[in-house]
Amino acid sequence: MVVISCQEKPQNKQDKTNNHTQIDSLINLGELHFDNVNYDSSYFFYNKSKSLCNPKTDHTRILYSLYRMSEIQQNQGDYAGSESTATEALPFLKNNIDPAYECSIYNLLGIVNVKLFDYDNALYYYNKGLHLKIDKARKLKFQHNIAVVYINKKDYHRAIQILLPLISRKEIIQDTVTFSKALENLGYSYYRTGNQNGIDYMNQALKIKKQTNDHWGMVSSYLHLSEYYKDNPSIANKYASLAYEKATKVNNVDERLESLSLLIENSAGNQSKIYSKKYIQINDSIKKVRQKARNQFAKIKYDSKKEKEENSKLKTQKIETALELEQHKNRNLILIFLVITGILSTIFLYYFLKALNKKEKIQISYDTETRISKRLHDELANDVFHTLAFAETQDLSTSQNKEILLNNLDAIYSRTRNISKENSAINTGKKYLNCLKEMMSGFNTDTVTIITNGMDTIDWDNLEVNKKIIIYRVIQELLVNMKKHSQCSLAAISFKKNEKKLQIDYSDNGLGASLDKINSRNGLQNVENRILAIKGTITFDTNTNKGFKTSFSIPI
Repeated sequence: MVVISCQEKPQNKQDKTNNHTQIDSLINLGELHFDNVNYDSSYFFYNKSKSLCNPKTDHTRILYSLYRMSEIQQNQGDYAGSESTATEALPFLKNNIDPAYECSIYNLLGIVNVKLFDYDNALYYYNKGLHLKIDKARKLKFQHNIAVVYINKKDYHRAIQILLPLISRKEIIQDTVTFSKALENLGYSYYRTGNQNGIDYMNQALKIKKQTNDHWGMVSSYLHLSEYYKDNPSIANKYASLAYEKATKVNNVDERLESLSLLIENSAGNQSKIYSKKYIQINDSIKKVRQKARNQFAKIKYDSKKEKEENSKLKTQKIETALELEQHKNRNLILIFLVITGILSTIFLYYFLKALNKKEKIQISYDTETRISKRLHDELANDVFHTLAFAETQDLSTSQNKEILLNNLDAIYSRTRNISKENSAINTGKKYLNCLKEMMSGFNTDTVTIITNGMDTIDWDNLEVNKKIIIYRVIQELLVNMKKHSQCSLAAISFKKNEKKLQIDYSDNGLGASLDKINSRNGLQNVENRILAIKGTITFDTNTNKGFKTSFSIPI
């Protein structure tokens, strides 16, 4: 179907103020490249001119640049991009007093939506254009284009209702191009409704186009005539061939494809295969060309936006630099004050933390000494006293008493060594695992068996030193608690890596402990505090008479 443009090139008056001279120069370059069919370059200059415009004041120049950009995208088959660009112009129409711009934008949006098969949207924009305050000729062109939409919707009767009055209007008759298109579309609509007058109108339209050398218009006439003579393959083929030749001459790719489609339909055998092959080649080629054009237009817009953002950033940086220079003196004074304040604060904080650390160390030392003293009193004092009493009251010359004395002294030595080990420094280097195993094995006795699982699967070398120490001390506290309170015969400790955590499970078959007992035992409270200090978690099983169980995990 043939649509009519209502484009009328808006004139940019030269304005020597601001950067209007530069913008108008870019628009002129865009026009030059557009006329020479250098669409990439033309699009670039129109986009450049738009980016330099002030959105608050340069409505006319923005509208014209966007219109031309959208028109270029439409010509290159980028219909979705064309619609997007034209839609970008709509907000600027509110502040524009010249209806010519609205006319052009609405007409372009109508054409693009026809190409996108969105006929309802096309009718919406054509009707908006029809109700503008424009001259009769333009209104009649909008009416013609509305009729074309109804033809596409196969509502031929409604199209005839619009077109029939149009061909008698002097504004249409005086414009031979518009008149021939209206005649052709009216004839085609009559043909589609079975009216025999259709061929007369189509032939009359072709005659006018030949007289005016309207090669573009002749393509659509030949296509319609080929369709009209579809029951006569030879005549249909003749018109389809003429359409193909003209479409090739004017480089109208869409109608070349439509011509080939008719030639394929009206041909047979080898000839049909030739036309089919040519159709596929052209179709593939145009898809690549249009995709390349879409990518190029998108890149031009992207590069322009990026450049504009960078220029805006540079301007902002200049303003900020000037402001910084102006405030330089005040800022230096503030900086000196802050430096002095910072130095004094640092000195104060240093001595405060030093004193606090010293206090903490003293408290830790005191707590350690108290704990050791208590253990010496609880675990060794009575044994030493009884051993001394035994040595004083018994005859040590007998082998039996001598052996008892030696056993008592050995037990005292073992307990003393255990207390020493529990409070000695921990080797956190390569021998950490051996040190940990040795500590745990020290709790193995004739009546208590300690079993472990998974210790060798953990990468101890990559574990933080403070976490190694806490693990060592926690296990040590648990085993000491077991030895004092559990009365168990078997204790098990398992190690496993769970995602980014190290989980350690302890259990024994002793008496177990209630929640009150757990809270009352300093050792278990120390265990919980140590784990929480490194953002770990710990749980206790408070079921009595089922042994004692605890599980803790720390991040690694």
